[in-house]
Amino acid sequence: MARIMAIDYGRKRCGIAVTDTLQIIANGLTTVGSGELIDFIRNYIAKEPVELIVVGKPKQTNNKPSENMRYVTMFLNSLHKQLPEMKVELYDERFTSVIAHRTMLDAGLGRMARRNKELVDEISATIILQDYLESKKYNRL
Repeated sequence: MARIMAIDYGRKRCGIAVTDTLQIIANGLTTVGSGELIDFIRNYIAKEPVELIVVGKPKQTNNKPSENMRYVTMFLNSLHKQLPEMKVELYDERFTSVIAHRTMLDAGLGRMARRNKELVDEISATIILQDYLESKKYNRL
């Protein structure tokens, strides 16, 4: 079975997470600069099969798209041009950064580690992916 990749897209950097080959557990992979993201994806899928990319859909609490959605849309257009065969889905990313910070606190990470924005982005991508997997599991029941 191929993996599922999740991206927490940001203007400067993007957190990336992937599933195991059985698509059961989400694991943080890395953080890359936004300008390097498509090359990173291309290199990763050359080594590991990926059947789907889940991209965090930025929304406000009133359910309207946030300001970052226009950057996500530009990225998605570029991704589709570069990898037209790749299946892509958007998934609500509201509160993932808050949950990521809470996870870091619960894990006992110190203040300096919690300020590491790259780690926050990677954990956010992991949360997006795990939530996506859970939603699919419940939809199958």
